[in-house]
Amino acid sequence: MSQAANTGIQERPAAMSPARTTSLSTKALPRWAPFAFAAVAIALGVGTGLAAGWQSRTQWGLVSALLFVGISYITTSVVENRRQAKDRLATSIVWVCFLLAVVPLASLLWTTISRGAERLDGYFLTHSMAGVLGSEATGGVYHALIGTLEQVGIATLIAAPIGMLTAVYLVEYGKGALAKAVTFFVDVMTGIPSIVAGLFILSIMLMTRTQPSGLMGALALTILMMPVVVRSTEEMLKLVPNELREASLALGVPKWRTILKVVLPTAIGGITTGVMLAIARIAGETAPIMLLVFGSQLINTNPFQGAQSSLPFYIWEQYKVGTDQSYDRAWAAALVLIAFVMILNLVARGIARWKAPKTGR
Repeated sequence: MSQAANTGIQERPAAMSPARTTSLSTKALPRWAPFAFAAVAIALGVGTGLAAGWQSRTQWGLVSALLFVGISYITTSVVENRRQAKDRLATSIVWVCFLLAVVPLASLLWTTISRGAERLDGYFLTHSMAGVLGSEATGGVYHALIGTLEQVGIATLIAAPIGMLTAVYLVEYGKGALAKAVTFFVDVMTGIPSIVAGLFILSIMLMTRTQPSGLMGALALTILMMPVVVRSTEEMLKLVPNELREASLALGVPKWRTILKVVLPTAIGGITTGVMLAIARIAGETAPIMLLVFGSQLINTNPFQGAQSSLPFYIWEQYKVGTDQSYDRAWAAALVLIAFVMILNLVARGIARWKAPKTGR
């Protein structure tokens, strides 16, 4: 036995080898390095664009993005190590893709606000285009706003209950061939073009000799909205823990009452968010309105009789006129439509946050 064992003293492990120490204690780039890489890449991209005589700033941005990815990878490989360089490369690509997606959206939003705010005022929101020529600077969007609210409202009243009940059937009761068939047709309807939905309702109108009205447009919007409600509600119901259902059923509560009192209240926040997003999806549809509602310059508050207008149809109509005044009205109506969709999304997020299950002890 060794002397250390006789004395009861434990030997200390040998010191870490220099090679292992070197592999774990590498240099690290500072936190501000990505910003420096971006600044250098932008400078080189702009310089390359100016030297090459490129007039498009999009080309400058694409060159800067490629240079940013390359500079980040090469510098990290030299200063740190290849593993960190690969991580930096993936992070840089994610940031570049994010900017490529956000920049067009931000540009579109800025252009709409800057062009639409010049014409948007109280007069524009409270007057119609009755008796207004395309070259005149008067007129408003009131008749189109009423048409959009009524058509989207009718579509929501029809599609939301049917979509929610369909989702409840698929999650809670659906088994066998019928459930598979319903799921298949919901998937097919999710990607159906809006013009096809309009043609379907138009064929029914021709067979029944029905006149164009806001109701006909709302029926086409219902077809487009229903699969979105079904899919979103179905996913929210699947997130409800089965333990809640089992606890309710163990107390002798019927299944229908368990669904009504336990499952739906638990998922109501997500369901409401899905319905709001479905409303935002149909609010900008133009093709069904052109086929089934025909558009009108007058104020028509009755969606069951006579032609109506809507915000998307109004934008297309004013753009088709081709005058500076009509372009201003089109941009202002586009701003109203974006504000309408944005308010719906904010309401949906607020309801989802309000109805979200409380987490805590």
